[in-house]
Amino acid sequence: MKRMRDILVVKAGGNAAVRSQAICADVAAAHRGGRPVIFAHGGSADIDGLAERLGVPTRRLVAPDGVSARYTDKPTLEVVQLALAGAVKPRLLAALRACGVDAVGLTGLDAGLLVAARKPAHRAVVDGRRVVIRDDLVGRITAVNDALLSTLLASGLLPVVSPPAVTEDGLVVNIDADRVAAALAGAVGADTLLLLTGASGVLADRHDEGSVLPVCRVPRRGTPPVVTGGMGVKLVAAREALLSGVRRVLIADGRRPHPVRDALAGACTEVLLEEE
Repeated sequence: MKRMRDILVVKAGGNAAVRSQAICADVAAAHRGGRPVIFAHGGSADIDGLAERLGVPTRRLVAPDGVSARYTDKPTLEVVQLALAGAVKPRLLAALRACGVDAVGLTGLDAGLLVAARKPAHRAVVDGRRVVIRDDLVGRITAVNDALLSTLLASGLLPVVSPPAVTEDGLVVNIDADRVAAALAGAVGADTLLLLTGASGVLADRHDEGSVLPVCRVPRRGTPPVVTGGMGVKLVAAREALLSGVRRVLIADGRRPHPVRDALAGACTEVLLEEE
């Protein structure tokens, strides 16, 4: 695929405090300015709200390294698909259209956009004990249909992408949206990956919003330096993006009036790899 220059991948977190309309306005401004943008999203608040209305229990699994992730059994996977493709994505597409941008909504199932291998077993800590979970329908991305993304970008369209993904044999699996964004960024050779969340950035003290780290260095393997408040998986995703060749990874506040603009101007935490 012929690489486009200066691609920006923006991931909007699903925290209820994140200002999705403001993010869409900034994303639309970048797109109208001629910068190729891919917009990835999660939807944790919508997923949790729909699960509660449908009576589907919400659980999270904590790995031995402290990184937390959603437990996805079959009913939860259905809720994830309904919430992301049926509620969050249409809302974002409508907001982008109102900003004068033609966007295309995709999940990882469309044209094999996100191909994954299912993880057959996971280690987790439950009530202080290490256990093995075997019915979690989650996976690890093994391939991205970058040709599809390239075609959309070259046509002046803005891809809006969310989980789930699909395995080679057609099984639908959930993928954390931060890691989806990282995989997209790596596949298209993005210049910048911006992860917008419900915090000011990576905090030295999670109870102090003013303790934003200007730089957070992550090891090339092993436990990230911060795992609380959902930051662990973001730092894992940031590491994956950097290792795949993305030049710059930023974690920033999605609650600002201009989240993307401010982050690119320096109101963020830049994630760097530790030296080997």
